Amino acid sequence: MKNKCLIFTLLLLMTGSVSFAQYNIYPKVKEQLVIDINVSFSEKVFIYAEKGIDDVTIERARQILSEHGLKPEVAKGNINSGCSGIFLGINSSHGVADRNLFNYPPLSDRSVFNLDKYDRHILSFVPDKFAQVVIVGENTDAVFCALASLEQILDNGTSDLQCVTIYDYADVKERGIIEGYYGVPYSAEVTKDLFRFMARYKMNTYMYGAKSDSYHSRYWAEPYPVEITEHQKKIGYLTQDMMKDIAETATANKVNFIWAIHPGKAFADPENKEVIDKIMNKFHSMYKLGVREFGVFVDDVGVPSEENIMALCADNLTKLQNRVDETWNKPLHYVPQLYAFSWVSEEKAKKFFESLSSTPEKVNIYITGCNVWSVPNNQDLKTVENWLGRKVSWWWNYPCNDQDMTKIFTADTYTNFRDETHILNLSRLEENLEGANTVIINPMQQGELSKIPLFGVACYTWNNSDFNNDKNWIAATEAVLGPLAADFRRAAPCLRYYDKDAFGYLVERYKQSVKRGKPAPGALLEELTAVNNACISLLALEKSKSESDRLFYEDLRPWLLKLKAMTGEAIGLLKGENPSPVDYKSSEFKFEILGGMGEHISLAERYAEPSNEVLMPFIEWLRNENNK
Repeated sequence: MKNKCLIFTLLLLMTGSVSFAQYNIYPKVKEQLVIDINVSFSEKVFIYAEKGIDDVTIERARQILSEHGLKPEVAKGNINSGCSGIFLGINSSHGVADRNLFNYPPLSDRSVFNLDKYDRHILSFVPDKFAQVVIVGENTDAVFCALASLEQILDNGTSDLQCVTIYDYADVKERGIIEGYYGVPYSAEVTKDLFRFMARYKMNTYMYGAKSDSYHSRYWAEPYPVEITEHQKKIGYLTQDMMKDIAETATANKVNFIWAIHPGKAFADPENKEVIDKIMNKFHSMYKLGVREFGVFVDDVGVPSEENIMALCADNLTKLQNRVDETWNKPLHYVPQLYAFSWVSEEKAKKFFESLSSTPEKVNIYITGCNVWSVPNNQDLKTVENWLGRKVSWWWNYPCNDQDMTKIFTADTYTNFRDETHILNLSRLEENLEGANTVIINPMQQGELSKIPLFGVACYTWNNSDFNNDKNWIAATEAVLGPLAADFRRAAPCLRYYDKDAFGYLVERYKQSVKRGKPAPGALLEELTAVNNACISLLALEKSKSESDRLFYEDLRPWLLKLKAMTGEAIGLLKGENPSPVDYKSSEFKFEILGGMGEHISLAERYAEPSNEVLMPFIEWLRNENNK
């Protein structure tokens, strides 16, 4: 070890090339030190794991190495100097990884572990005959996060990699998704695919509370069914085996899968003496399926103003947390009736949250901010923290489209803010978000399309100050669509309902040329053709070998096919070919939704609306012009 230390120090002195060159890793890491020394992996790679590293983290390391063409083997004895090694350990454990890191100045700097942050870790490539990677985290979960960085480094290949030391941590503790929208719950396939995506980009929380899941709300006290029909599966029903499979996949990706119950008004009903027992019975049934944390939702059933009812809610919440502690010692996650505090006067809001201040501190209480669609901000967090007496968690209604079901939000973050009519469109993300235990987003009904904005949220919650809106969106499309990312970026402005940015100026200029008697369709035709070609390229997703691609296509299909048809029709009309009108009520542009909750769930159909602001009325205008 001492010889290796000396060699490394001498190499640093000789090269003098410690720098801040970056591997492209997302979320952006806090600090990278890269030196101009390259290493390569041997075909066989030993995994050395300390006692504090759990099996899930070891399996993740094995998976990453295998997927990059290497042959991993968990070491059971002494270090093998003839092969590459991955050393996984806990800070100050004095185990194999901890000692390895400590013996390599300047890599022994442990100041990252003194910060009041989360998932703190160090990852270092150590120069040797074959690549040696040392990862030390504050716990095994932090090491799991570090493996996401290693995975993205290995995407560059397994040979001639520059040595790097990474110091990293998250700014927000719990980061991820709350499936809490009104609409069709995600299929098991989509949910599991999201878990894998979350592991790659260091997200760790998924709260399940799909409003239209009858066994979350209407039949909240009953166990999930053993069997369902094909129609029920289509509209989001889950069986016990499906829920168990989902929970197992979450565990394998270190995603904390929180199952939430919605007992409605029963939680605040003085006459209902059995509500806690019924909830616990349901929790026990979910625990048998692999769920390990639980939530209680009482949102959207009316905000109580009577002090005795507020006291009853607090008392029931305390009793329930105590019962959960007796059995599992886990925190509860609670969405109260007043989750958007501007609904009532400041005095009433203060009284409401003060009524919850006596509940156990470990209960995570969620808000959406001042308004239902607020973007996380320090002012709202501080306001509720002062009333409640502790930090709160943020349920972020973004990029939720249950109020805009015919629209999708797959542009950059700030364009999405502008397009979502319920969000204050000039909202911007805080450079230093303070006071939030958790930030989880309520996504679109299209789970795969939600990956693009989810990527941005993952990056922001990990590293607040480094969020760059435009660069992040480019990185998001690359992460989700790979080789087709450029085609998606070409089509994305027109997949939006509000397509004025894409077509507005060109359409107006063309109309003016017609008015002058000198039609000049060139620039508009060029734009329409480029978008149409991008749509054609994206059709390849349907037949992709990747399940993620195929699921993404299924989400995108109505918008993609309609945009392709619209641009094709407009091109034909501009060229004077007078094509047959497209039937925009065709089933290929249609998708199904669920509305309501509890006893009022119903199935309905909607039509995708891409380019509805400019291109759709322009097509009508062209037809009228051609028919004159």
